[in-house]
Amino acid sequence: MNLSNLQPAEGSTHNQNKRLGRGEGSGKGGTAARGHKGAKSRSGYSKKIGFEGGQMPLQRRVPKFGFKNINRKEYEGVNLDTLQLLVDNGAITDSVSMADFVANRLATKNEIVKILGRGELKAKLKVTAHKFTATAKAAIEAAGGEAVTI
Repeated sequence: MNLSNLQPAEGSTHNQNKRLGRGEGSGKGGTAARGHKGAKSRSGYSKKIGFEGGQMPLQRRVPKFGFKNINRKEYEGVNLDTLQLLVDNGAITDSVSMADFVANRLATKNEIVKILGRGELKAKLKVTAHKFTATAKAAIEAAGGEAVTI
């Protein structure tokens, strides 16, 4: 080994980048492999998402449709069979409030809860929620419970 044949250990170097714009002798000088003129040859170029070369982009050609009500209230639904399951598992006993929904991960503390009428409720429960469907309210009261609206 001498100075003329020194080289780094196998696998210790990883740089395989093309050295662009380092003189004509490198073969990648001048335009630095970017071609001539145009936006793509400039520094700082980045194509906008959905850009189609000046043609009217798809998201502007297609008409808008539909309606989003900004005042819509989104309810988190909890069914009667879910409440019965909680009673069977011993998670709740005689009353269900917002704290119980949060504790059992049926809703988060900021959500609005609506009790829905799927399934049947055998347990006598005092259910406190923001809304009730007519069938859910009737089923709760039929089981001897109470439906309290917050």
